[in-house]
Amino acid sequence: MGRSWAWARIGVLALLWGSTFLWIELALDALTPVQVTCGRCVLGAVTLLAACLGTGQKLPRDRAVWGRIAVAAFFCNALPFAMFSIGQQSIDSGVAGVLNATTPLWSLLIGVITGAERSLRPSRLGGLLLGFAGVVLIFAPWRAAGPGGWGALAVVVAAAGYAVGFTFMSHFLVGRGIPTLSLSAAQLVAATALTVPTLPAGGLRPVDIGPGTLTAVVVLGVLATGVTFHLTYRNIAAEGATNTATVGYLLPVVSVALGVVVLDEDFGLRSAIGMAVVLAGVGLTRRQGRAPAPAREETAGDRAVRGGLPRHGVSRHGLSRQERDVRQ
Repeated sequence: MGRSWAWARIGVLALLWGSTFLWIELALDALTPVQVTCGRCVLGAVTLLAACLGTGQKLPRDRAVWGRIAVAAFFCNALPFAMFSIGQQSIDSGVAGVLNATTPLWSLLIGVITGAERSLRPSRLGGLLLGFAGVVLIFAPWRAAGPGGWGALAVVVAAAGYAVGFTFMSHFLVGRGIPTLSLSAAQLVAATALTVPTLPAGGLRPVDIGPGTLTAVVVLGVLATGVTFHLTYRNIAAEGATNTATVGYLLPVVSVALGVVVLDEDFGLRSAIGMAVVLAGVGLTRRQGRAPAPAREETAGDRAVRGGLPRHGVSRHGLSRQERDVRQ
């Protein structure tokens, strides 16, 4: 039953997170990228602040902690949120979801550069190269330059930002006694503070928003940002980072399916092959090395040999005559 609930949480998280690209696409029908970015940060922060108020949890007070939260908010929220909104002006939501799946590849690359990955197995190195080959296939630099290429590049930057942010958070924020709800709420508050100053860059334009776009913005901010961001932390705490990374395999499936069914997006052969190559590369990087053989329990015979005692005093079951007498 416990594993069923774990997979249920993974499924809910994948559905919410994977639908993010659909809601961004719908919100961009009436809003600018800056407005979409600020809107989802504000709504996400308000959602988690209300949850903190309802549960009696308080935000961190330490200034040093807030400094680290601000760094994480830039790389994990403000930067990728803006890049997704900018990128999806010229590429489909399904392609954005596929490119977002490269986050584990960037995390591995960061580990290699910083020395955290000290022994890179051939399979993981092959997965890293294969995954980036898939990105190149989707990006298609050999085609005529256009807004689609820049849009894909913006989404790749967003995925890399996630990798930097998650790495920073795992080293300086997670597991330091801060409740996950307080941490996620504080981080979205910091992200809001970082994005609001960008409003003059196209964010002050008058808005003519209809019910459909308003619904998309609310769902994007409340569910796909606030709830998803907190649920990610909760799942890491309950299942560990490795199991939570399983979501990365499901995001492209959800984003592509929603893009094709809801938005009638054309998912071409090149993008489909690129998606398969990216996921294959991510899968190889997630492969675990062969577990070491469990140590054999030391028997009385081993102790006798190690202690210099005669081996003939030990039976084939590893028990000395004296021990057999005691057992009997």
